[in-house]
Amino acid sequence: MVLIDTNIAVSLWVENDWTVAARQLQQADPDWCTEFYALIEFSNVMATYVRTGKASADDARRYLLEAETMLGADTLTVPHAAALNVAIARRIAVYDARFLAAAEHLGIPLVTEDQKLRNAAPELTRSIAEALAAV
Repeated sequence: MVLIDTNIAVSLWVENDWTVAARQLQQADPDWCTEFYALIEFSNVMATYVRTGKASADDARRYLLEAETMLGADTLTVPHAAALNVAIARRIAVYDARFLAAAEHLGIPLVTEDQKLRNAAPELTRSIAEALAAV
């Protein structure tokens, strides 16, 4: 099972520096999960892309539906208190702490390219390159 955050999820639909690696990781281990908040962030990214002309509204809706289909059954919702505790302990935003709390709960590393998260919890995170090397 691979626990991902929003930036990895977005990489599957929007070309960026991690798209190739994200697709390789998904092929190597298609059992992906995320914290519920990732789909909210994903929606926000899609809305931003539509506003800035990087995606059409139809594409954004399709990408969200595909992301929900891929991840919807495999999302978990971290208790708010757990996310708050992680945020306080790690000195990060609660939004980011939700993903680290999910990693703690599942006992697996969070795959992320968010350097701030990796710096805050190196023992709970790995880069996409590290995740690929581990499969």
